[in-house]
Amino acid sequence: MKKYYAWAFAAALTTGSLFTACDENSELLPDDPQQGEALSRYVVAAQSGGSSSTAMYLATSETLDEGTLSTVGNGLETESGSNLIFYKDAYLFNFQYNDGGQGTAFAYALNAQTGKAEEVRRYTFNRTTTYGTWGDNVITASTNVGSEEHVTNEAGEALYAKYLQFNYLSVLDASTRTGSRLAENFLGNGESVSFAGFVEANGKLYTSVVPMGMSHYGVVKYPDLVSDPKLVTDHTGGSGSGSYTPGQIPATQYPDSAFVAIYSGDSFDETPVIARTGKIGFASGRMRSQYYQTIWAADNGDIYVFSPGFGRTAKAESTVEAEDGTHILYKVEGKLPSGVARIKAGETAFDESYYVNLEEQGNGNPMFRCWHITEDYFLLQMYSKGAADMIANSTKAERSELAIFQGSTQKLTVLTEGMPEKALISSFGTPYSDGGYAYIPVVTTDGAQPAIYKIDPQAATATKGITIEANSVTALGKLSATVE
Repeated sequence: MKKYYAWAFAAALTTGSLFTACDENSELLPDDPQQGEALSRYVVAAQSGGSSSTAMYLATSETLDEGTLSTVGNGLETESGSNLIFYKDAYLFNFQYNDGGQGTAFAYALNAQTGKAEEVRRYTFNRTTTYGTWGDNVITASTNVGSEEHVTNEAGEALYAKYLQFNYLSVLDASTRTGSRLAENFLGNGESVSFAGFVEANGKLYTSVVPMGMSHYGVVKYPDLVSDPKLVTDHTGGSGSGSYTPGQIPATQYPDSAFVAIYSGDSFDETPVIARTGKIGFASGRMRSQYYQTIWAADNGDIYVFSPGFGRTAKAESTVEAEDGTHILYKVEGKLPSGVARIKAGETAFDESYYVNLEEQGNGNPMFRCWHITEDYFLLQMYSKGAADMIANSTKAERSELAIFQGSTQKLTVLTEGMPEKALISSFGTPYSDGGYAYIPVVTTDGAQPAIYKIDPQAATATKGITIEANSVTALGKLSATVE
């Protein structure tokens, strides 16, 4: 059975201009489809050219297994986005982040007459850091400071609470609605939280809940939940999404726990069941402000929860140079390695009998991101120079290794056969699973064009497939349509 997934990803796109290569695969385009015929095409999102363009190209193909694909006569030029999501095989959503402000989402569908992707809808949405699908909606979530709930500090300043903010983008009528939920003390530990990834399975929605420390509001509102007063900062520091000011706890006090919220309805308005385990750290890949999904459902409904072990990147004490002098920043330092836990189908608590230490297998590396392929096989992107590189270099750590993990056997196998040399790999795109295989874009540093590699999870082997005439390939999937 073919399976389609919503892939949420932060697109590290190489800017480019219009493709000028000749179309070497014209035979891949449809030839007069008949009325009532169901037409399907793979869609490849790519960029090419110089560094001044921000356009993205959506090219279609009948196969990912062989040949060469360009966009001449076969590509839609459209706006670059920070994330792409496939809603089953009906729509491809392209989200523009817009530096934290209100963004724009473009929805594309397959034109059954031409076999090409075309824009069919536009949406507006609030700032968002994670994505997925739920019922008839593409959903997004982020955590932001609100303008309602607040407390007052000793200086008389109003300290506003953080809220989880949601967007529901309907695939039925193109309507958009929003929602919000107080992010403060969401887990009962005084900390504000963010969500990382969404999984629909067993008639429920699962999402990883990532604790982010205590906000200014939280420190004043829940003083008894401050585990150690020295964790409250007395200076300004950090940068971007990691910046902080005096009076808050900028990192979680619980790095060695994973939390999963389980929703039974169709809205975030309900109060979810929270499953917690202390076998692994929080379940999320992360690159700056983007939270990557690391929880996935196997075909039998079991939920596998993967942790990179990011809690170890927090130093218990670090010297910080601020405008008013030198300070010590205190954090709770995680100890747990990269690992896997499980929530069995139909259960609302972690399976206490299940735990896998990923760093005891393969090359001893922690995982960065992961995706479900088929049955209980998962594709893992690994930190290829070990935990020490991850801890020391954070976002700059090398991640050029892939591995296959099977949930039932608890076995991790590093993927080497059929792949380019690890030293040549510069980046991976977001993979797509179809027919029991995973297809992943690979870009190398040897001057070769990007290529899609077909991965057999049972054999743990890869085969080079279609070559893409582009600078980078960030995602792929499939769209289908019926000829009217």
